[in-house]
Amino acid sequence: MSVSLSDIRAAAQRIAGRIEPTPTVLSASLGAVAGVPVHLKLEHRQSTGSFKLRGATNAILQLSVAEKARGVVAASTGNHGRALAYAASLEGVRAVICMSRLVPGNKVAEIERLGADVRIVGNSQDDAQVEVERLANEDGLVMLPPFDHPHVVAGQGTLGIEMMQAVPDAATILVPLSGGGLAAGIAAAVNAINPATRVIGISMARGAAMKASLDAGRPVLVEELPTLADSLGGGVGLDNRVTFAMCRDLLDDVLLLGEAEIADGIRHLYEQEREVVEGAGAVGVAAILAGRVPLDGPVVALISGRNIDMTLHRQIVNGEPTRFEALDSANPERAA
Repeated sequence: MSVSLSDIRAAAQRIAGRIEPTPTVLSASLGAVAGVPVHLKLEHRQSTGSFKLRGATNAILQLSVAEKARGVVAASTGNHGRALAYAASLEGVRAVICMSRLVPGNKVAEIERLGADVRIVGNSQDDAQVEVERLANEDGLVMLPPFDHPHVVAGQGTLGIEMMQAVPDAATILVPLSGGGLAAGIAAAVNAINPATRVIGISMARGAAMKASLDAGRPVLVEELPTLADSLGGGVGLDNRVTFAMCRDLLDDVLLLGEAEIADGIRHLYEQEREVVEGAGAVGVAAILAGRVPLDGPVVALISGRNIDMTLHRQIVNGEPTRFEALDSANPERAA
């Protein structure tokens, strides 16, 4: 199962007027570091604080009347749950969001504020997914997963169209990578518009499930670990139907970052760009600062979300040590 440019264009028309248009801006500070033009797609300014509203809205709008009456359920590391709760509330649809104990409290509180029924289950997104499947089987709720669904992928892919419209000569696009809904959708759009533009997925070294799965040639289980990029946690699903194959076929590379590098990205975005960004949203900038990206032309880094705990954010921008940087010395990948 895959998603085409025509699917993504249809999604763009469907969600128009229901999402905030977000700008793409040139960064002088990062251009000085990189030696090439660096553009930032400021999707963290989306109304729910992350790109997830695009896919959630596209999926909700394609439910039948009967499906809307049943309600929806999803596992989430926070941002998908917030987006789904918001999109469902606009359509009068009940939403149940299942999350693990690793999801930061600020994200849980916001989902509850939006009227969703929150279930905290286990220590990983895979644990939360077990509860999702139980609710779907026993209560008849419609599953709308955070990434492995063609309507979700198509919605996220609208960002690829927008970035190519803003920077048509982009040589490289940097995309946060978790379960692959965002990266797969953007790569599908970019590859169809200009195959010469590289799309690189960026994740954290601690528990990068898609990278481990791509290396293994199949979806694998990876232990979910604490990380500054908490939105990138979780597995890809052993029965993955959409995003694994798309990421395998369409991404040009995948890079992994340490916690200190991610913190540097958060700090730079605040000090130099005056933007409050969560760890997952800062990974593209972090990769540029760390010299991890091959640079031979204009770069677009997607800033995907801003939903960071502000106490943690203050620690990082003030240069105070957090519990995350010390984790860099731990074994970063444990695939099963």
